[in-house]
Amino acid sequence: MEQRSAVNIANSLEKMIFDGTFADGDRLDEVRLAEQFGVSRTPLREALQRLESSGLVTLIPRRGAFVRQPGPLELLEMFEVMAELEAVCARLAARRMSNEALEELREANRRCQAASDAQDTDLYYAENARFHATIYRESGNSFLEQESLKLHKRLRPFRRQQLRFRGRLKQSMSEHEIIVAALAEGDSVAAANALRNHVAVQGERFQSLMASLKAVAS
Repeated sequence: MEQRSAVNIANSLEKMIFDGTFADGDRLDEVRLAEQFGVSRTPLREALQRLESSGLVTLIPRRGAFVRQPGPLELLEMFEVMAELEAVCARLAARRMSNEALEELREANRRCQAASDAQDTDLYYAENARFHATIYRESGNSFLEQESLKLHKRLRPFRRQQLRFRGRLKQSMSEHEIIVAALAEGDSVAAANALRNHVAVQGERFQSLMASLKAVAS
């Protein structure tokens, strides 16, 4: 059987958690999963560690790995902080971004557009992560960059889940265009507002996200 990387295994397990195969509190049996994926326990454990870093799994010594879904308040609070961190990154990047970095951002956005056209949410997420990471880096503040990357990683499964909602890819691309335009103009206020609005999950978007998690739990 073909060997699978830890990243691919983590992505598969993430989907299985969101589609209800594994519910909140379920123990993930390493032996059975290693057999299912056709791998040794080493890449499987690496995959579980990746899921732990994003908060979907809790690893308990001598007991194993357990699925963990955050509650609505915890998730909302994390998205609120993420939106503000990214707004600061955008504000600073608007002042400090080089022409070369702006072109790099535009290229990342073109790749996002290609993924959106193909309706490939996984590819879109990967290119979207590069888009955001470029803005973090161009803030010129390494501490802010690392904190933003850390929380981005923690929210990875939930940001990816949002992209599966009908019409979200197209909407996300429209928001990207506003962000790029503000950064190109060097408009720090507009860039910060655009990125904050892009990341924040409020109203209908947050209700849709929570509904998808409740559907898994039920």
